Amino acid sequence: MRFFLALLLLSLAGCVTQPAIKPAADSTIHKQHLNSLGRIQAFNLKGRIAVNANGKGYSGSVTWAHQQDKDTMDVFTPLGGKAAHIVKSASEVSLTNTKGETVSAQSVEALTEKTLGWRLPLSGLSDWAVGRPTAAPITHQAWDELGRLTQLEQQGWQIEYTQYTAYLNTVLPQKITLKNQSLQLRLVIEQWSALP
Repeated sequence: MRFFLALLLLSLAGCVTQPAIKPAADSTIHKQHLNSLGRIQAFNLKGRIAVNANGKGYSGSVTWAHQQDKDTMDVFTPLGGKAAHIVKSASEVSLTNTKGETVSAQSVEALTEKTLGWRLPLSGLSDWAVGRPTAAPITHQAWDELGRLTQLEQQGWQIEYTQYTAYLNTVLPQKITLKNQSLQLRLVIEQWSALP
């Protein structure tokens, strides 16, 4: 249960850019791609998740509606039952479990500390999910010949993009792996859609 809570909270959160050494043409293509992603401020996604934390694992599926001021996420078991419902606003994060019990906090970090006993440095997932860094300093980044990120290190996380898919006149990630010292999260996005 703790691992799947970590995964849930990973999806709720906030990253500056110091480009990796690349030829000028590659850098230009990368910037053009990031500009195409800049107009995406809200999205819906459906996908599958797998989490490994401290040697224990969880897998299931997820639906996530992201807006600039609110995130709503549902996490499901492998058999399709809803495991948790998470809502994040500008001032609060709440998680409702299968028993209908709700835990709230002012930040994702505070909620993870309350529910897991340790703080996850969660910020930026809404940007990382669409394949762009946030405003925090970047430790490392690399991109392919089409300007799409393949690797990103930011805020203590190593993020790897292994597959992309076409969507809304751009390309968005389809397979993402996020790792830090204690947790690994794999997200396979099966469907992107725009919020109404």
